[in-house]
Amino acid sequence: MFDKLREIEKRYEQLERLLSSPEVLNNRSEFQKYVREHSEISDIVEVYRKYGKKKAQLQEDQELLKEGDEEWKDLLKEEIPRLREEIAALEEGMKILLLPRDPNDERNVFLEIRAGTGGDEAALFAADLFRMYARYAESRGWRMEIVSATQGGGMGGFKEVIGIIEGRGAYSRLKYESGVHRVQRVPLTEAQGRIHTSAVTVAILPEAEEVEVDIDPNDLRVDVYRSTGHGGQSVNTTDSAVRITHLPSGLVVTCQDEKSQHKNKAKAMKVLRARLLDRKQAEQDALISETRKKQVGSGDRSERIRTYNFPQGRVTDHRIGRTLYSLEKVLDGAIDEFIDGLITHYQTEALKATAS
Repeated sequence: MFDKLREIEKRYEQLERLLSSPEVLNNRSEFQKYVREHSEISDIVEVYRKYGKKKAQLQEDQELLKEGDEEWKDLLKEEIPRLREEIAALEEGMKILLLPRDPNDERNVFLEIRAGTGGDEAALFAADLFRMYARYAESRGWRMEIVSATQGGGMGGFKEVIGIIEGRGAYSRLKYESGVHRVQRVPLTEAQGRIHTSAVTVAILPEAEEVEVDIDPNDLRVDVYRSTGHGGQSVNTTDSAVRITHLPSGLVVTCQDEKSQHKNKAKAMKVLRARLLDRKQAEQDALISETRKKQVGSGDRSERIRTYNFPQGRVTDHRIGRTLYSLEKVLDGAIDEFIDGLITHYQTEALKATAS
């Protein structure tokens, strides 16, 4: 591990020299590439250097203790155990930072929410979840925009809503939100006061670059039609809505949020690329071992991952066994406690897999 850390530190120092050289400063693409690499390894170099300072301090304290200076002895006996704890924590931190990085972690994401079992109640909860993620994105300074939305039944909500979240590290924070979110509450239409259980599916897809997913224009069927949802004066007056069908895969993407047909088509193509990339990665995951699948997460959309119980005011994440009795705060975007717990859980699983 330490050989690798020394190599990373050398590369970090080399990058700092490159970033200050006139040749690199005058080459925009090279400069951006080196800035990205510098940013990716800066955290681990910082921890490694801090570890080195703590180790040096521990060695110095142990030497002083051997000399038997009575004036310092009591102080050193308190400081040495604390330093050892800090060094052990830094070692664990470096192990985590050395784990293989998910190449998608820094990407923007597409958030897709679909009402499942439960009819109108599921559609209403789909809207609740969309608002929850919108508030969470806002709290982190990310930008969120609706790509397309299909309204629910007479009660409101969404049958399906797709949004794009733009911000550094969006995928790294949200990737474990994919799965089935279950809600337990008494619907407004329930006269007997019985609790109903409904389900909503959430999918988090990393935004794909054009070069990563090669789409042949001949494989696409593009249909245009009049918008039926929100969209200002152009609704039902111009053929601005776009439906793109990818013939080889059968994937269909629609977008009618913009007044411009050109903008709707561009958004729909972004969603299509993200879905194709997700499918491609799922196929690659299927070729590797079950251990590796557990390490990175299978992304299985059928897994029940979280339950929101309104009568008891609680939210439970079934993967980490954590329950919070703060339902209102969670639905207002306070989901960091779940996300941090999930990140720690999957990092621990990855460390176990590495050790074995």
